[in-house]
Amino acid sequence: MSPDPNDVSPLTFKERAQSDFDSAHRKSNWRSVISLLTRQSNELLPYDQVLKLLPTKGQHYIGLRQVPIDAIVGSVGRFQDFDRAFLPKGTSTRSRWESIDRAHLMDVELPAIELYKLGEVYFVKDGNHRVSVARERGQAFIDAVVIEIETPIPITPETDLLDLIGKRQLARFYHKTRLKELRPDSNIELTIPELYTHLLEHIQTHAWFLGEELNRAVSFEEATLSWYDNIYLPMVRVIREQRILEGFPERTEADLYVWIMDHRWFLMKDNRSEISLEDAARDFYQEYAENPVKRLLHRIRSFINPPK
Repeated sequence: MSPDPNDVSPLTFKERAQSDFDSAHRKSNWRSVISLLTRQSNELLPYDQVLKLLPTKGQHYIGLRQVPIDAIVGSVGRFQDFDRAFLPKGTSTRSRWESIDRAHLMDVELPAIELYKLGEVYFVKDGNHRVSVARERGQAFIDAVVIEIETPIPITPETDLLDLIGKRQLARFYHKTRLKELRPDSNIELTIPELYTHLLEHIQTHAWFLGEELNRAVSFEEATLSWYDNIYLPMVRVIREQRILEGFPERTEADLYVWIMDHRWFLMKDNRSEISLEDAARDFYQEYAENPVKRLLHRIRSFINPPK
């Protein structure tokens, strides 16, 4: 329940808003630590990038609605200023955030925010600070003027949009390389959608070196087959033999291929000598494999969401 404005002085409103922002910012810092430890994304989804990766069939205005705040998962222009829970990541938003919070404390009615609706999830067009303050104050719904983007793909707040985007990127990768036709047993799946572009760059680089070696032009299809048979599969065999995946829960062999190959390149650059796939994989495992952190995570989560 909001306090009675007659019982609280304007100075107290200011102090309360400052304290509220500091609390929200601290929670955001702890959430970023959890994200690093668990390697799970804590980022708001960028509307423009999501829109590019999903099929759409037009848009239409659906007017003023009460929208569940938990269904707001991204932003058009401020996705870098707030985390996935719409907590402020930095202090540049302090002034605007505190002014919105003071308005809530004084029961000042604020205009409806503006949202894009994609499936059953929403992206903020205007009103990121209002969403942040409302969510921090425990508000479940918020008034919003909504424009719906039509898409044939069913999307709910439970949908893993990154996974959905990853599947589309995977389909594009296989369409570009024709690898499923050329090597039907191939199974390349990445947990980070952006890495598919990285794989295509690997193939293009391999095409150049292969052309230099053969002293002739090399087609993309020929380069893809050579890359898969002579570079990708040998690294996967090393990953399996050394049981590298055990140190990286919820990752894939393709993820590790990309990271180990990049790690190998930096090792060779630093040492100015050839590094075997086996040595690169072993060094990567020793450097980056995860350690148990459940007790620390429990303490952090307890701080963010204390018992009622």
